[in-house]
Amino acid sequence: MLMFATGVVAAAPTQDATQTFHALYTREWQWRQQQFAGSDDEDSQQQNANHLPEVDAATQAMREKYWVDVLTQLGKIPEAQLSPDDQLNDEVYKQQIQTLLNDQTFKTWQMPFNSDTAFWSDLGFAARDHFVTLEDYRNYLGKLRDIPRYFDEQIANMRLGLVRGFTQPKLIVQGQYQSLAAVADAPGEQNLFYTPFRQMPSTLSAAQQADLRAQAQAAIAQDVIPAYAKLLNFMRNEYMPHARTTIAAEDLPDGKAFYQSQILQYTTLDMSPDAIHALGLKEMASIHQQMLDIIKHTGFKGSFADFLHFLRTDPRFYAKTPDELLKDAAWIAKEVDGKVGDYIGRLPRRRFTIKPVPPDLAPIYTGGRGGPGIYLVNTYDLPSRPLYSLPALTLHESSPGHALQMPLAVELKGLPPFRRYAYISAYGEGWALYCEYLGQEMGMYKTPYDQFGYLSYQAWRAARLVVDTGLHHLHWTREQAREYLRENTALAEHEIDTEVDRYIAWPGQALSYYLGELEIRQDRARAKQALGGKFDIRAFHDVVLSTGSVPLPVLHKRIDQFIASGGKSPYAND
Repeated sequence: MLMFATGVVAAAPTQDATQTFHALYTREWQWRQQQFAGSDDEDSQQQNANHLPEVDAATQAMREKYWVDVLTQLGKIPEAQLSPDDQLNDEVYKQQIQTLLNDQTFKTWQMPFNSDTAFWSDLGFAARDHFVTLEDYRNYLGKLRDIPRYFDEQIANMRLGLVRGFTQPKLIVQGQYQSLAAVADAPGEQNLFYTPFRQMPSTLSAAQQADLRAQAQAAIAQDVIPAYAKLLNFMRNEYMPHARTTIAAEDLPDGKAFYQSQILQYTTLDMSPDAIHALGLKEMASIHQQMLDIIKHTGFKGSFADFLHFLRTDPRFYAKTPDELLKDAAWIAKEVDGKVGDYIGRLPRRRFTIKPVPPDLAPIYTGGRGGPGIYLVNTYDLPSRPLYSLPALTLHESSPGHALQMPLAVELKGLPPFRRYAYISAYGEGWALYCEYLGQEMGMYKTPYDQFGYLSYQAWRAARLVVDTGLHHLHWTREQAREYLRENTALAEHEIDTEVDRYIAWPGQALSYYLGELEIRQDRARAKQALGGKFDIRAFHDVVLSTGSVPLPVLHKRIDQFIASGGKSPYAND
């Protein structure tokens, strides 16, 4: 018999169970990479290919059948015969496969876009990749030539969604025309998809460069532009007239079950919409009081609404040029560099750059996004990008948030690939929001206005618990949601609009942030109380980051082990 770190007696792992489990997830993961090769799928190793994935209904049915079989085989493996590490792996893997299967069951592939992300805009990001080799360019050209087939399959899928009423609301659809027209109306070298050919590496000969550019021109003219024009026509003249006029996810086919599945997918917690809504109201009341205390500290005379108006309209709080906003973000990120080692022991080797959100996406995009190697800052509509919120945004999207956590997970040794490369929103967004909280201890909020900006961001995420459930469960109107954010956060009007539309188009995802942060903060408080003087903040953060992206219940178990070990860092013996 073996003893878990938590003190629970367990049977010794058997070789048969271990080999069966490892063979199963290895086979499925390799199959999954082949299925989504050439895509921007977050649950992949960004496997390159000279084509785009197949997404037709027959392929979707095949995937559903495959994952049903995987789940059945997983159920036959005795958990007690796995090692403690593999029992955690098993729990993570089952949740991951069940999530993939739920998407197939509810046929979410029939609605392949939301308010700011779509299959066609994902291709636009591929156009901005950095290509080095001849193979890179040939693969890219292969994808361009495959766009007509790929778009036709997506259109067919959306038609299936129209038949059963599984669509985005009309107000979301009309916001998609601009990004499609930007490609459909741009000839030759003006086209977004020509971007990689404007500056090419010197390792390619002049003849190779000329040949690749000619092929790109032909592919853009013959494949890309016609496909985008066809899709734009479909969206305007077929999808939009038949899109639903309702907003709530619970108004979709089997809507209550669908919304509950989205809650479980994005939060990994078994919570009802009503419980989440009540929690959001409670947290908002607490944060609001902290915001009132900050207002008092500034010496401002006036109501809460007056203070928000002051923040939204005083020029001192806004950059005058895009470069100024980018440079301020870079300054904050570099200041974090000098402090992050005091809070996290194991840092990733990969660095990140800071760039503006591409202009074709910026009007409908969020204030910033971060990930491996990149921190995107939205410089569109500068009066909507307050500088007092920039420290919190930067901590969330760059370091120690997404641009630290995601590459660090990839660099972890000893974890199976489905934990290193997959992304679970409750964990990833929960960590990133926790990093905003950590910014207080790091001294990143220099003024009362910065502190208010942080609290406003906390209120914004807590408000999502209220607004998401309000929209999709309590049948709020868009205006109710807008008014709630307007009255309770310092978000600018443009950002309120883009955020509310995002919640409407992406039910459940907005819940992951604040619920994830709360769980991490509760784990930290629990560990600190249990360990007392042995508690080391660097070791705690190392443990949280050493798991890869996991469901929150799995993270809690890992913290239990951390406490049982006496607060030992996972890298203590390195």
